[in-house]
Amino acid sequence: MADSRFFANNGPFALGEIATRVGAELGPNTDATRRIEDISSLDAAGPADLSFLDNPKYADAFAATAAGACLVHPRFVARAPAGLALLVSREPYRAYALASQLFYPEEARGADTYGEPAIVHPRAVVHPSASIGAGATVEPGAVIGAGVEIGSGTVVGANAVVSKGCTIGRNCFVGPNVTISHAHIGDRVMLHPGVAIGQDGFGFAMGFPRHEKVPQLGRVIIQDDVEIGANTTVDRGAGPDTVIGEGTKIDNLVQIGHNVQTGRGCVIVSQTGVSGSAKLGDFVVLAAQVGVTGHLTINSGVQVAARSAVIHDVPAGQKYGGVPARPIREWQRELVAIKNLSKRLKPDEPADDAS
Repeated sequence: MADSRFFANNGPFALGEIATRVGAELGPNTDATRRIEDISSLDAAGPADLSFLDNPKYADAFAATAAGACLVHPRFVARAPAGLALLVSREPYRAYALASQLFYPEEARGADTYGEPAIVHPRAVVHPSASIGAGATVEPGAVIGAGVEIGSGTVVGANAVVSKGCTIGRNCFVGPNVTISHAHIGDRVMLHPGVAIGQDGFGFAMGFPRHEKVPQLGRVIIQDDVEIGANTTVDRGAGPDTVIGEGTKIDNLVQIGHNVQTGRGCVIVSQTGVSGSAKLGDFVVLAAQVGVTGHLTINSGVQVAARSAVIHDVPAGQKYGGVPARPIREWQRELVAIKNLSKRLKPDEPADDAS
């Protein structure tokens, strides 16, 4: 059970209501009026909890669960323990995400951290020319600059700084210690603690006797429903804008360089770096610690494996991996060939003497 000091549970809900909200069907002999109080994992759930099974690895835990109800794929229905109410879905994990949002809506959209929602705290510093929408929250220590516009229902966390001229849409969450400058942000955007938006891009004319700074004259545009993880940085553009496309999800500790443009629904995982002026199409996935060279295009639907280095354009819909990144089957064949070659070497075979 989630700790009530941190998470507000909106339950209970009837199974029929849950099924409707998540797009699932009631399983055999499932009572639509049965009330469910919370969500939990298969091994921790009790008779009043809803759980889910998505990965066959946990089929044994499913067979032994004490949960009252479970979201499952049709192929697992016959393996359910006696008395377990079933909500059947072709995408049980997605359905579980929707159920979690039903029980814990504040966690899904980002709630205030101080404990006093819908106020502008007297220890916040708000410029007289700033506009704060109805129902917005500005927590202690936050600084809101001249001409800033903040939409209704948005939370600006403690010690966050929103610099002059920036705009933030409705129902956003700006976590503690976030800094925002030179940026326009859409609706329902979540910026986790320590995110830095709109600082200088790394722009210098290198040379002797010194490296000359190139003024960074662009902005950051963050479209609706974007989520950016803790301590990630998004540089503003040098002239064209840096753009984070609608619905994109960025993990912690990611670096987005100046002039980068992502399409809709991209996923960028932790410790990835995207160099300046790179372009990502829609629904591109960059796994952990991927490096992307500047001024290239990764087209829509591409997936890049963890710790890969992308140094050329990637055609749409491809899976790439390796250093440098190439089609993933090619990379996998090379790894197998190297492994087989190493097996053929005798363990006591001396190395070539290069001296």
